[in-house]
Amino acid sequence: MRNVPMLVNGEIKASETTQFIPVTNPANNEVIAQAPCITDSEMEAAIASAQAAFDTWKDVPVSERARVMMRYQALLKEHHDEIATILASETGKTFDDAKGDVWRGIEVVEQAMNAPALMMGETVENVARGIDTYSMTQPLGVCAGITPFNFPAMIPLWMFPLAIACGNTFVLKPSEQDPLTPMKLAELFLEAGAPAGVLNVVHGGKDQVTPLLTDPRIKAVSFVGSVPVGQHIYKTATANMKRAQCFAGAKNHSVIMPDANKEHVLNNLVGASVGAAGQRCMAISVAVFVGDSRSWIPELASRIAEVTPGVWDDKNAGFGPLISPQAKARVLSLIQQGKDEGAECLLDGSEFTVPGYESGNWVGPTVFSGVTPQMAIYQEEIFGPVLCCMQVETLEEALALVNANPYGNGTSIFTNSGAAARKYQRNVEVGQVGINVPIPVPMPFFSFTGWKNSFYGDLHAYGKQAIRFYTETKTITSRWLEDDIPSGPNLTISID
Repeated sequence: MRNVPMLVNGEIKASETTQFIPVTNPANNEVIAQAPCITDSEMEAAIASAQAAFDTWKDVPVSERARVMMRYQALLKEHHDEIATILASETGKTFDDAKGDVWRGIEVVEQAMNAPALMMGETVENVARGIDTYSMTQPLGVCAGITPFNFPAMIPLWMFPLAIACGNTFVLKPSEQDPLTPMKLAELFLEAGAPAGVLNVVHGGKDQVTPLLTDPRIKAVSFVGSVPVGQHIYKTATANMKRAQCFAGAKNHSVIMPDANKEHVLNNLVGASVGAAGQRCMAISVAVFVGDSRSWIPELASRIAEVTPGVWDDKNAGFGPLISPQAKARVLSLIQQGKDEGAECLLDGSEFTVPGYESGNWVGPTVFSGVTPQMAIYQEEIFGPVLCCMQVETLEEALALVNANPYGNGTSIFTNSGAAARKYQRNVEVGQVGINVPIPVPMPFFSFTGWKNSFYGDLHAYGKQAIRFYTETKTITSRWLEDDIPSGPNLTISID
């Protein structure tokens, strides 16, 4: 049995713990590795290593830090398919989806290569007579990241490259459900020339998360996961005087106007709803059909029915299994609740299985029609390949429905009307909006900007906001005296 190593002070090594969490292949639930619940002393060593490394890393010129990211980006591209294979084996994602996971992370590393430009301050000469004011950005210190199972390459790469490029050091606690991919990312980061202690990777569960939220040496915490855990992490971290950005739940709506291109709508909703088995925080789990577009629902269900789940190396598989038996049980329970509460189940994937992999965490594509806001399948984030279809008469009703939802991660509208699109983007209370784009995840030079119960914090992931999250701004006001030295003290607030 393979034990997942940790990375502490530049050394990839085994933990001395006696407590392990099994890492399974979701397609058959066979154990493929064991993730250690590292010891208290190992956690202390990781944080201490990051603190010691910060004392020197912060003084490394930003251009040299950017070159580390350049080498890292090249190595990630070189090992792209290898990383994707590891990722697929422990998440169950199809190989193409796993490659997309890796690539979206590489794009953020490319953004980290721009650190010299992104960290530039501001200068104004002669703000008063003979006085100049300028600002600069400086690193915080040790930062921490706690990442989920569903994107084991992309989301760690949202965090530590930008933090480290800004001059910080980092302690990463990846999901215990798929830690092999983050460890491969860490190995390549060392190969890129990162000094010992700049990145540390620790493993475990709740007990291993707590020190990252309470230790005074850690200055900022980034988290992606569920709402209750996100709330706990945000409250605990901020109560311990840390910056925190916590990305939590979602219930993403797609609004379909009658004037939209039907073929474009149906093709996009298929992938956006059941792709990656619905285990995306930006998946479209609610389709809101306006007016006559409701007649498209049966054809949409028929097209989704053509998507066949399968194992990661099956080229015909549309998506893979859910991550765990517990996740499968939860999704099946919500599907049953939808039936019990009166929604019409147009497509039922409850009994789906893959021949030869009957013990896997399979749920087939599922489509409900006639869903109402009172139903559990609408109120809860299902995180499975389940699409809820709703019907309204007007764009105003659709806006009211979306805005009444407690989540605000992503939404989209399909229409050929510029007026309808502008009205929707202006009035919808959601952080990321797509217009004829189903899943509006922004490129890394913008920020990932969920709202409401989808995000706790002030500054979002990647883009310019991440640079501000991982740095402090220092403002300097200077005067170099010449011959005209003022006589006597100035007792007012004026700086003239």
